[in-house]
Amino acid sequence: MPRLHDHFWSCSCAHSARRRGPPRASAAGLAAKVGEMISASVSGPSLLAAHGVPDADPAPGDRSASMSGPEPGGPYPNTWHHRLVQRSLVLFSVGVVLALVLNLLQIQRNVTLFPEEVIATIFSSAWWVPPCCGTAAAVVGLLYPCIDSHLGEPHKFKREWASVMRCIAVFVGINHASAKLDFANNIQLSLTLAALSLGLWWTFDRSRSGLGLGITIAFLATLITQFLVYNGVYQYTSPDFLYIRSWLPCIFFSGGVTVGNIGRQLAMGVPEKPHSD
Repeated sequence: MPRLHDHFWSCSCAHSARRRGPPRASAAGLAAKVGEMISASVSGPSLLAAHGVPDADPAPGDRSASMSGPEPGGPYPNTWHHRLVQRSLVLFSVGVVLALVLNLLQIQRNVTLFPEEVIATIFSSAWWVPPCCGTAAAVVGLLYPCIDSHLGEPHKFKREWASVMRCIAVFVGINHASAKLDFANNIQLSLTLAALSLGLWWTFDRSRSGLGLGITIAFLATLITQFLVYNGVYQYTSPDFLYIRSWLPCIFFSGGVTVGNIGRQLAMGVPEKPHSD
């Protein structure tokens, strides 16, 4: 009888211990996981890095540094300003050369007359003419691609250096015709040069922005020339349009289209200036 009682008691205790075993084990595992989470929150990024988990919330200083991008003196230099200076220098040089050559042609044909005291170079031109024309060429050459970009109409008609060189040759020919050709009156010469200038625009440009800028440049340059001649800086022989020749706006128009084509060609492949939102 005592043996049967002992056997029954041991069986019941074993069954109860067996039933209570898994809850104790699961409670111990849950406590271990809670401990790991608490230690991870206290230790910070070091434990996350040890488990291969990236830090999802960087420090404010790191976040601002990553959002600010490369510093001005960093490994990515700002080449936009550098290219802008290069294009400006090239356009200025082109304007100076064209001014010297074309002004020499006008002076030799006695179309343009300067006072004797300002003639001081081998090109028989006033000292201020080349730098003024060079500056105007740089402004116009940079303005053309800028207007194209803002209008959203990139100019792609005959975009090659061979076409630009032909445009320069035609412009020099128009200027040469204004000094060499003899017509019965200046009106016939002006109409002929106007047709040649429009033909130059149609052949090498054909853009609305080019036509509008050419007309604007011709108008402004004509006003400036009238002012200079009125103040006696220089003069034209046989003026028929107030103080100047009536064909002079045609020369300014064709010159603006020519320099604009040079500026557009130089701007090809150059990234636009980044806009700050």
